[in-house]
Amino acid sequence: MQNGLSIAAGGAMEMMDSAQGRAFDADRRADASAPSHPIDAQGAEIGVVFEIHGSSSQILLDALAIDRLSNSADPVIVAAGQVGSQVKMRVGSTWLIANIRSLKLADGRSGQIVAAIDFLGEGDEERLTGKLYKFRRGVTRYPMPGCPVFPVSTADLQQIYAADDRANIDIGTVYPTRDIRAALYVDALLGKHFALLGSTGTGKSTAAALILHRICDLAPQGHIVMVDPHGEYAAAFKGNGATYDVSNLQMPYWLMNFEEHCEVFVTSHGSERQVDADILAKCLLMARSKGRLGQEISKLTVDAPIPYLLSDLTNLISLEMGKMDRAGDTAPYLRLKTKIDEVKADPRFGFMFSGMLVADTMASFIERVFRLPGDGKPISIIDVSGVPSEITSVVVAVLARMVFDFAIWSRNEPQRPILLVCEEAHRYIPANESMSSVGRILSRIAKEGRKYGVSLGLITQRPSDLAEGVLSQCGTIIAMRLNNDRDQAFVRAAMPEGARGFLDVIPALRNRECIVCGEGVAVPIRVAFDSLEEERRPASDDPLFSRLWREVGQEDQIIARTIKRWRSQGH
Repeated sequence: MQNGLSIAAGGAMEMMDSAQGRAFDADRRADASAPSHPIDAQGAEIGVVFEIHGSSSQILLDALAIDRLSNSADPVIVAAGQVGSQVKMRVGSTWLIANIRSLKLADGRSGQIVAAIDFLGEGDEERLTGKLYKFRRGVTRYPMPGCPVFPVSTADLQQIYAADDRANIDIGTVYPTRDIRAALYVDALLGKHFALLGSTGTGKSTAAALILHRICDLAPQGHIVMVDPHGEYAAAFKGNGATYDVSNLQMPYWLMNFEEHCEVFVTSHGSERQVDADILAKCLLMARSKGRLGQEISKLTVDAPIPYLLSDLTNLISLEMGKMDRAGDTAPYLRLKTKIDEVKADPRFGFMFSGMLVADTMASFIERVFRLPGDGKPISIIDVSGVPSEITSVVVAVLARMVFDFAIWSRNEPQRPILLVCEEAHRYIPANESMSSVGRILSRIAKEGRKYGVSLGLITQRPSDLAEGVLSQCGTIIAMRLNNDRDQAFVRAAMPEGARGFLDVIPALRNRECIVCGEGVAVPIRVAFDSLEEERRPASDDPLFSRLWREVGQEDQIIARTIKRWRSQGH
């Protein structure tokens, strides 16, 4: 019985193959004998539709027909049939556009190739010329098996990638063309967050600077806050941005909420940590309520950004400690008091915990850092490279939370949307760890920020190290070359279904090339970034060992100056 079924199945397959082969040959003969159609000017038929499966289908390509296209003057037609290239099919008066995801030789058929395709969208056919126009995403009507397949031309790509009337920025050219501009729709890009991903050395920092420069040029009165962990971007935004580091940031310590206070001042673990946190909460609330501003608020909370004196906080802790009967009960109070005094006395923390920062400077801090108004310099670069590593995450948490809280509490005011850009995002929103305050606030912005006019831009070389779900909240993904298999799989899971074919070329991308998909583009595209002027580039170039190791002289002066800066910690 089983043998009979196998023979029947084999016979059915042979009949289907024979029918498909005859359909393919018949189509080609019909095409050869039919009167000339406008499509001939853009390339001859190169195959037929083989199988239809919703968004993903298969076509059968003729290797000889593709080979003949290699002499075309159009570079897009020359690239027809390659993985990542596009093809088109006519359905009624509409052109369907599809992207080739993979290729394999057809079983038992020489010169025929099976290609898996993803449909990108459709455009109307101009009656007289057969050209494509009015391209839009999505498919209304699918082709039937046997429908002829044609190569896409440069003229077609110009229609497919033509930016519509929405506000947009040019970032480069569409691969493999040299003149079709690649545009990002700014409102969609920022309104639903974006992520820029790429291994070290792929040109990620320069690409980030390019995109931000284009946004600044489009909106010189914008509001962008960028967290720069390596001090790279100050050089790129000298002319159109404000740079803040430990020398001029002047972030008052009292802007921290209770959770952030705990991260700085509470050093214990386990059950002791909860005891210390309870004491800090009680004394912090009393310290906040001592000042004039605190007394004006009837229902003051421990999280309210009300100025207070650190000396008041330590005095209150000492007073509470004096109420203890046993010496053993004073340990939590001593731990807190010692840590606060240590932070106060450490000059490395002066940018945040200086006694000079007790005045109510919240309004001026928001004006400076959020660029309200921008005065033609819409971006703030927050250089945290000089911040002590033990409080870097707290500084970023305070900045991110202030962006979000400002958006929430200004809902009834004229809207001032803010873009928060995080370089090295995997540091602040790590996977497989109990999340710190910075991880929680950035995750919350990713999930809820767009409701309040807060946009998030994540830049990272290790997307697989990001907390789960954060990448999927980014509506636009800009993926440069990723060498790590885990990172590729992570990005693949976050990409929309129609862009999966583009993802397969991510390991093969050249430097300064990327795949863009999602809300910020009409269809997924492969882009070669524009080159950026020298003075607008970040200071992220790798050292040229072969040249620098030939240079000698003034080593003693270099060492002396370095040691001086080292000992004074940059001050």
